[in-house]
Amino acid sequence: MRYSKQRELIMDAVVSNGRHPTADQIYKTVRQDNPNISLGTVYRNLNQLTDAGELLRIPIYGAKDRFDHNTHVHFHLQCVSCGAFVDLPEDVSGDIVRLMKRIYRQTGMTVAPESMQFQGVCHACAERQSKVTVEEH
Repeated sequence: MRYSKQRELIMDAVVSNGRHPTADQIYKTVRQDNPNISLGTVYRNLNQLTDAGELLRIPIYGAKDRFDHNTHVHFHLQCVSCGAFVDLPEDVSGDIVRLMKRIYRQTGMTVAPESMQFQGVCHACAERQSKVTVEEH
């Protein structure tokens, strides 16, 4: 893949975000440095970076895909309240990899790690929700 200043800006936007941004979030970030860039250019470059293995596309059921610069096998957790999207710790990921191998041995089917996400409520949202519940009573 040839060097492109736009592609470099897009990659930098993904890396600096740290929260697995969507294409729209990346577009808003890149426009700060390059106001003439189009959303189509961002999508095209994200596809090229994904195809080249430099980014991981994380499909989200019922929502927009997210992008991750960490292309190693790992798993994600999304807060259903605020939408925060974070990597699971490595020690938990190891347990999941073992489960995936067991699933393969027993069914012959592989599980796509980038498609496996867990949902829950983050600590901050849980605290806010508990405060609201306490104040209502």
